[in-house]
Amino acid sequence: MGLMDSLGLSGLAGGVQRMDKRQFLFQMLSFGMIVSSALMIWKGLMVVTGSESPIVVVLSGSMEPAFHRGDLLFLTNQDEPVRVGEIVVFKIEGRDIPIVHRVIKLHEQSNGTVKFLTKGDNNSVDDRGLYAPGQLWLTKKDIVGRARGFLPYVGMITIYMNEYPKLKYGILGLLALYVLVHRE
Repeated sequence: MGLMDSLGLSGLAGGVQRMDKRQFLFQMLSFGMIVSSALMIWKGLMVVTGSESPIVVVLSGSMEPAFHRGDLLFLTNQDEPVRVGEIVVFKIEGRDIPIVHRVIKLHEQSNGTVKFLTKGDNNSVDDRGLYAPGQLWLTKKDIVGRARGFLPYVGMITIYMNEYPKLKYGILGLLALYVLVHRE
């Protein structure tokens, strides 16, 4: 008994060869519909939440005990003012990855502009060392969103797939095999 037989995939090779153009086109159309549905849901969440990234994964332990590495955060970005104690997600110019930290200080200027300072709950110093060179405060334009809810550790799969790229391709391969085997 070969490996394909032991995995229950012996008919896979013959099934792929027997798939005619119409079946293949149907499979590709189904896959395209799944991808486009996911994109529409994502865009819809962007509109509803007012955030360019309505869902983010916590990538470090800097916010423990409030959030742990791998927690999935749900964000909103309404026009209400930022408050001390609020957990925000912000992006720094020149960096791709957003940061999840707590607002610890507000600086209100005479013209009505409010700037703020952040810090990770588990960090000993504020975030000025993370900001762009010469930047001492964040402004509203730096905010991606505000944490409104979370699912613990659900984002670990994203972290593992980024840390171990072979895992990502293995999962994609298994999904492709599943679709091919269960296409009827």
